[in-house]
Amino acid sequence: MDLSNMTLEQKIGQMFICGFHSLVPDDQIKKLIQEYHLGGVIYFRRNIGDPEQVAGLSASLQKLAADQGDLPLWIAIDQEGGMVARIDHKKMSRIPGNMSLGATGNPAYSYEVSKISAEELLQVGINMNFAPCLDVNNNPHNPVIGVRSFGEDADRVAEHGAAVIKAFQEKGLSAAAKHFPGHGDTNVDSHMGLATVEHNLDRLQQVELKPFIEAIRGGVDVIMTAHVIFPAIEPERIPATLSRSVLTGLLREDLAYDGIIVTDCLEMHAIAKFFGIGEGAVKAVEAGADVVLVSHTLSDQIEAIEAVKQAVLSGRISEKTIDNAVARILALKSKRLANLKTPDEPPVFRERHEKPEVDRLLKEVSLKSVTLVKDQGQLPLQPETPVLVIWPELRSETQVDEPWTEFVTLGDALSGHVEQVQEIVVSAEPDEEAIERVISVAAGFSQVVLVTYTAGSALPEGQRVLAERLMEQKHDKLVAASTRNPYDLNEIPSIPAYLCCYENTPYFMEALAAVLAGKNKAEGKLPVSLSVLGAV
Repeated sequence: MDLSNMTLEQKIGQMFICGFHSLVPDDQIKKLIQEYHLGGVIYFRRNIGDPEQVAGLSASLQKLAADQGDLPLWIAIDQEGGMVARIDHKKMSRIPGNMSLGATGNPAYSYEVSKISAEELLQVGINMNFAPCLDVNNNPHNPVIGVRSFGEDADRVAEHGAAVIKAFQEKGLSAAAKHFPGHGDTNVDSHMGLATVEHNLDRLQQVELKPFIEAIRGGVDVIMTAHVIFPAIEPERIPATLSRSVLTGLLREDLAYDGIIVTDCLEMHAIAKFFGIGEGAVKAVEAGADVVLVSHTLSDQIEAIEAVKQAVLSGRISEKTIDNAVARILALKSKRLANLKTPDEPPVFRERHEKPEVDRLLKEVSLKSVTLVKDQGQLPLQPETPVLVIWPELRSETQVDEPWTEFVTLGDALSGHVEQVQEIVVSAEPDEEAIERVISVAAGFSQVVLVTYTAGSALPEGQRVLAERLMEQKHDKLVAASTRNPYDLNEIPSIPAYLCCYENTPYFMEALAAVLAGKNKAEGKLPVSLSVLGAV
C-alpha cells in the first residue's frame, strides 16, 4: 500500500495505536482493525499469558490487518525492564531496569541486556518497545519516573539510552525514546495531573534535551511525547504533547528529527481531564504528532479517531498534514515490517534455567549494580546468628508498578547464606497494627534487615515509622535496603547501614543477599544524589 491509493479513513487509522482487554482478539480490537484500519496495538499485562499465547495473539492480530488489506501492525509494549515490565513469565528474561543499569556505570551492559530483550520481544511478535526512558531523574520527589531513569546525570542517561536504542534497532525492534522533552524534573504524575518544568532553554539544552539529542543522532525510530508543560518553549499553558512549538518547532525543526512522533496515552488525566480525548487527539496532530496512543477505552478510541477525521473534513487539519505523518509511518513500516512473516510452526521458548549465557550476564549486572551507600559496622551479617528480614509487599497496582506473579524475596535469597532466616511480610504501606506486630517479632533478633519499597515520591509513612521504631530497639546489626527508589535514606537518615537495589526482582535479591552475607562486594555507584549521605 502506498499513500496515493489510501483513503482518508485508512490514513487516519494508521495514525493510531490502541489497546484492548483480553488474551485473544476481542470485539474491541477487531472493530478498531476492521472498521478503523488501526495502525498499531499496545499490550498490557491484561493481554499477556505465556510467551506461546502472546506469539499466537500477535499472529492473529496481524492476520486481521492483512485480511483487511491494511499494513502490518505495530505491536507495542512498555517492556522497560526492572519494575516496569508487562511480560512476567519464566520463559522471558528479567531484564534490569534503567537505574540498575545506570548504577553499573557501564553502557555495555545496557547494550547487551537490551539485545536479549529485543530478541525475545520479536519472538512473541512485538515489534516496538516504548523504551528507553530518557528522562533525567534529578527530582527526588518525582512520583512516576524514579528508577525508570538511568540517573540524574544527563551524559550518563544519554550514553546508556543510546546503547539501548542501538541494541533494539540492530535486532529490528523499533525503540521509542520517552518522554520528550523530559519528565524527570517533575513532582506530578502525568497519569494523574499536569506537571510543569520551569527551567529556561539553556538549562533544558544542557540537561533534559541532551539524551534526546543523542538518540536523534543515533537514528531512533520513535520519540514519545510528555504530557508536561514547558513554559520556556511553549508560552501557552499546554503540555508538550499538544504544543506545536515543542513538537514541530523544537523537535522537528531545531533538532532535525525526521522519525515518528508518538503521543503518550491520551487517556492520562493530564490530557483527558484538562482537554478531552477528541480535542487532545486533534491538538496533538496539529502540534506535529504522527501517531496518537489511546490505550484502554473503546469509546475514547473511536472519539479520538473520529475527531481527527472531522478536523480534516472541516479544514481545521489539512490533509497534507495527515499525508506527511502517514508518509513517515509508511517509511518506518517498510523498514521494519516489510518482511514480516508468521512462522509455519509456533516458536519454541526456553525457560530461564535453559539460557545459561543470559543467566550469567544478568547475574553479573545485578552484582555490579547493588550499591552500598552507608555502613556503620553493620556488614557483613553473622551467618550463625538468626536474621529477621522485613519484606514489603506491593498490594496495589499503578500504571507503572505491577506486582510480580513470580518473585524471590530477600528472605528466600538470604536463606542460602545464613543458617536461620525468619521473614515477616508486611504491606508496602503498613498500618499501626502491622508495625506493632513487626516490632514485637524484631525484639527477639539481634540482626534485622529492613527492606524498603517506595513506588511514589517519598517513603511511605508506615515504612518510615517502622524504621524509626527498629532503631529504638538497638539491634546489634540493623540494615536497610531499598528495592526501588534509592531516596529512602533521606527519610531515615539515622539508619546505621543502607544499600540500594533499584528493583526487587530475583537477580537483585540474590545479589543483595550475597552482599549482606559478605560473599560479594557491592560494586554499584549511586546514580542520583541523596540529601543525607552516610560514609561508605
